[in-house]
Amino acid sequence: MAKRILVPLDRSPAAEAVVPVVMAAARSDGATVRLLNVEPVPQSCVNEEGRVVAYADQEMSRLEAEGLDYLRAVGLPFQNVEIEYVVRFGDPVAEILREAEAFGAELIAVATEGRSALGRALLGSVAEHIVRKAEAPVMLMRPARAKS
Repeated sequence: MAKRILVPLDRSPAAEAVVPVVMAAARSDGATVRLLNVEPVPQSCVNEEGRVVAYADQEMSRLEAEGLDYLRAVGLPFQNVEIEYVVRFGDPVAEILREAEAFGAELIAVATEGRSALGRALLGSVAEHIVRKAEAPVMLMRPARAKS
């Protein structure tokens, strides 16, 4: 198994479904896992009167702190696994690929919603773009759907 695993997370339960699988593999193989959260580049916040109430750099600091808190909470239950946490800003696909290269990822583990071909064609899919463009192998996991 890979020794450096990148796991992009978007704060959704569907994306988090891949984490226990990756952590079990990492624990048995002594791998390092890097949890990644990509946020949009923030803009300055303006009130109704047009006054800036938070500058973009302040928003970026706030979002980074919130992202790191989120990632640490996801990684908290997993003992005996080396976990790193990173928050990036920008286009999710570009930032995931950039982080995979910077980290030297040997595997990118991504959960996918499993949309239809039409849904992917109309909306695109971060997972699909990563599979097509990544140099490292990509593991796709489709979370189980709740039975109705």
